[in-house]
Amino acid sequence: MRSDMIKKGLERTPHRALIKGTGVPESEMDKPFIGVATSFSDLIPGHVGMRDLERFIEKGVHSGGGYAMFFGIPGVCDGIAMGHKGMHYSLPTRELIADMVESVAEAHRLDGLVLLTNCDKITPGMLMAAARLDIPCIVVTAGPMLSGRGQEGRRYSFVTDTFEAMARYKAGVIDDKQLKVCEDNACPGMGSCQGLFTANTMAILTETLGMSLPRCGTALAVSALKRRIAFASGERIVGLVKENVTPRQILTRAAFENAIRVDLALGGSSNTVLHLLAIAREAGVELPLETFDILSKETPQLASMNPAGEHFMEDLDVAGGVLGVLKQLGDKIHDAPTVMGLTTKQLAASVENVDETVVRPLTDPVKKEGGIAVLFGNLAPKGAVVKQSGVSQQMMTFNGTARCFDSEEAAMAALMDGKITAGDVVVIRYEGPKGGPGMREMLAPTAALMGLGLGDSVALITDGRFSGGTRGPCIGHISPEAAEGGPIAFVQDGDKILLDIPSRRLELLVDEKILEERRATWRAPEPKIKTGWLARYARVVTSAYTGAVTSAE
Repeated sequence: MRSDMIKKGLERTPHRALIKGTGVPESEMDKPFIGVATSFSDLIPGHVGMRDLERFIEKGVHSGGGYAMFFGIPGVCDGIAMGHKGMHYSLPTRELIADMVESVAEAHRLDGLVLLTNCDKITPGMLMAAARLDIPCIVVTAGPMLSGRGQEGRRYSFVTDTFEAMARYKAGVIDDKQLKVCEDNACPGMGSCQGLFTANTMAILTETLGMSLPRCGTALAVSALKRRIAFASGERIVGLVKENVTPRQILTRAAFENAIRVDLALGGSSNTVLHLLAIAREAGVELPLETFDILSKETPQLASMNPAGEHFMEDLDVAGGVLGVLKQLGDKIHDAPTVMGLTTKQLAASVENVDETVVRPLTDPVKKEGGIAVLFGNLAPKGAVVKQSGVSQQMMTFNGTARCFDSEEAAMAALMDGKITAGDVVVIRYEGPKGGPGMREMLAPTAALMGLGLGDSVALITDGRFSGGTRGPCIGHISPEAAEGGPIAFVQDGDKILLDIPSRRLELLVDEKILEERRATWRAPEPKIKTGWLARYARVVTSAYTGAVTSAE
């Protein structure tokens, strides 16, 4: 075992003394040492219930014949960090989390890891660490939140009933009392936000990749089932250590293609593009950005999930969960190994019934193509990403007039002051990985577009990124970004921009000679943040089309 390096032999006497100083009995020293990387926090609804799951993971580890050792991993709630300086830190924490898990596992020579996670950047950061370390690992995602309930019987979700409600209030559609009802009911308790936002999409894809046990991706945070999954995961990690099953045996190209197809079939968050690219890089799997679009054209959207659709995570769980989606996708799914010990096709075959009002069959899809499209053109030579499942049919093609803003705040102010009108294309730049820095998630302006009733008449493009809660004609991840001298830096107010999602085009309709003149006079702006961790991050982060990973190269 790896842990023998800190507990076997005469020269490890000091190490054993320190281990015993933590309370480990002599009788447990020969057992596998299992690290439980827990992201418990009082700061995030998706993580406040983890103390309970920690108990069940620990019970499972000990029942399986291992010894559990907990260590903490930080988390940022994107919803709370949204709209101010805090959001600069969200995506960068993904890299910190991967580095922290690696550091502790290597320094203490842990034999295996249970990765207890839930929300947006924490789950991909944990998976990046698992792929990088390539020691036995299993992921436990803490589960989705129940939908909120109002007196009138309607169900509430975080994004549509808070962020979009702000704009509806501003437009006079709802009053003070209705706004307060939204605020009080949108988040009824523990769990990740109720729709197919980034956290829940990543939980689903973690199970699809084979790194979580069945039902883990959709079982609710408040459920006894989630406790049982936590216990079984603790037991199973000891088996993975004994069998020497490591993440790179599971995180194959086939597994990533399965994850992309499930994402497309459900209409999941566009942030998963960044995260799957980053995880694949750590796993040594070649996964070009174009793969998402190739698979999207042959993978229909089978579900209508909140925020762009009607169903919540609790509906998907009852309908059959991840295995139900795999079953419906049939031969489009590769047969790949999982931490369960069974393959994806074996697990899918175990599902007897799928509620086809929630997850439709291939013969009757919600849409003919998957939920994500990748666009190219002179505005995005290295690509851009749109969640086409959230775009209305009339906005799939759009020719509009550029309104340029060099920050999210400036664009948000213009929206809320009524300065954006039908026919505009809102351009938000210098918000990419390097220029942000941190590629801030911009839910506020996208939600404002929808709340103000502009979702069918105004498009938004950015080198930043969007929340999984974003819907409407919002194109992100434009690469190269403005801070690197990408074409989005040269757009001026009044320019015409063509968005053509069916043809996968994003074009600035300006003569090339004029663009060359603008390029010749462009100078990179001063960094927005010049001190601390984010200044260092900006110097080493790569473009969105690579997954916005950090690189020493």
